[in-house]
Amino acid sequence: MRINSRRRPQATEIGESTRRISELVSAVRSYSHLDQASMQNVDVSQGLESTLVMLRHKMPARVRVERRYGADVPTIDAHAGELNQVWTNLIDNAVDAMNGAGTLRLTTSHDDTGAGSGAVIVEIGDDGPGMPPEVAARAFEAFFTTKDVGKGTGLGLDIARRIVVERHCGTITIESKPGDTVIRVRLPLRQPSAG
Repeated sequence: MRINSRRRPQATEIGESTRRISELVSAVRSYSHLDQASMQNVDVSQGLESTLVMLRHKMPARVRVERRYGADVPTIDAHAGELNQVWTNLIDNAVDAMNGAGTLRLTTSHDDTGAGSGAVIVEIGDDGPGMPPEVAARAFEAFFTTKDVGKGTGLGLDIARRIVVERHCGTITIESKPGDTVIRVRLPLRQPSAG
């Protein structure tokens, strides 16, 4: 079957749309992990990428994403769906802070200097206005928000902290100065044994 020249652009667009839908479905499956609530091996870089696909519709055209994923970053034992919620909250806040333009920085690295089997470090940074120390000190408190009424619940960072600290025995910290905010998540490679 031949496609005449007038329909070729439509066929190309259909093919491209099909590819995008397939990519979105794959990202939704990876992002949600609805059927996998238990601990599993998780690639944090893949989780960040799935989150970016899910948030693509909210990403302003003038926000550039800079990825620095370490080549030596191992998988970790984690609840993948919960970590994706963390990445969603952190990326969404960073994008909001940049007010439509700037650079979102995603960095992963392996820290094998500590006791035990080491950890994975995920840093999500932005070049928005930054947070004054008194705001950064309260950022992980439930219902604390600097957003206008109706724009935020003040729960995103609290939920992220609970998932990282209480569910994954990790740490989450903020470093902020004008033009540079970094949220650093440290997650152990293996979860402590219950018991």
